[in-house]
Amino acid sequence: MRVVKELVQEDVRVSIFSWNNKYILKFELGPMEQTFKLSEMDVLEESELDEFLQGDFFEKVCLRFEEMGKSFREQLENL
Repeated sequence: MRVVKELVQEDVRVSIFSWNNKYILKFELGPMEQTFKLSEMDVLEESELDEFLQGDFFEKVCLRFEEMGKSFREQLENL
C-alpha cells in the first residue's frame, strides 16, 4: 500500500492510499471513519483526487460525520 497524500482539513484527517489498482480515500474524525474506494482507471492523474477534498463531496462527508456523531453519542447515553 502506497501513501499518496495525508492532510488535515477542517479537523478531518484525510489519507489517500494506492493499493491493488484502487485509490482508497479515508476520512477520520474522532472515533469515526469513512472510507471510499475508487478504481485507478477512473482517475487520469493523482491531482484529480483533490476534487474529493473540496466542494459538495467533502461537505457531505462532514454532514455524515455529524449524523454519525449524533447516533454514536445517543447510543453511548443509552448504555
